[in-house]
Amino acid sequence: MQRDRIIDFVDRYLDSKNIKDSSQNGLQVEGKPEVKKIAFGVSASLELFKRAAEAGADMIIVHHGLLWGRSFPVKGPFRKKLELLLNNGITLAAWHLPLDKHPVAGNNARIMKLLGAGELRPFGTYDGETIGFRAAFRKTRPLGDVIKTLQSGLSADILSFNFGPKKIRTLGAVSGGGQRMFDQAIAAGLDLYITGEVSEFVQETAREHRANYIAAGHYNTEKTGVWALEKLLRAKFGVETEFIDVPNPV
Repeated sequence: MQRDRIIDFVDRYLDSKNIKDSSQNGLQVEGKPEVKKIAFGVSASLELFKRAAEAGADMIIVHHGLLWGRSFPVKGPFRKKLELLLNNGITLAAWHLPLDKHPVAGNNARIMKLLGAGELRPFGTYDGETIGFRAAFRKTRPLGDVIKTLQSGLSADILSFNFGPKKIRTLGAVSGGGQRMFDQAIAAGLDLYITGEVSEFVQETAREHRANYIAAGHYNTEKTGVWALEKLLRAKFGVETEFIDVPNPV
């Protein structure tokens, strides 16, 4: 399959050209034009690149890429990453906010699907973009059951502040570093807010507002969209794919 055809398809599917983002979404490093195997991962780490090269990948697709809203000197680990990609003819592509906010393959939509929540509506504004979702269960679920489902489905260690309702009906999800958006969940009156990371202020904010907060890990909450994109491209293009897990507890 042709490299450019795959990247053009994902750009259109995720509508990445119309989403404001600090990441350079789409093609980041050009490799060989023919793609027989795609490796998928969360972040563009040297460890991921090494494993992808060993696995014979022609393309790597990640959520956190190499190119952001500023320039980097080509030295140290950054140089090593580029060298490994170029020497092996591996293409690197990344989709950041487009893969957070997509209503089907996005990280937050997939978290809601994992939990069995419906009635999805856009939620969570970040830098002018609404990147998360709010949803509801048909019947209330015990908070402990929601935590267990996330723990199992994401293979994640869960940190939760359980100061709100013990039975959950409404919930919001903003994957990754969404701790600064907790106030939006409180203002919306949601029974539970799910994100990746946590900061010191969160515990007392949850206590003071009698709210529930779950931090399931930045990395772990952003595996879901990558998994969905892998499944989509494997079915669409018939290419070999592999998700390369480089576990990160944060």
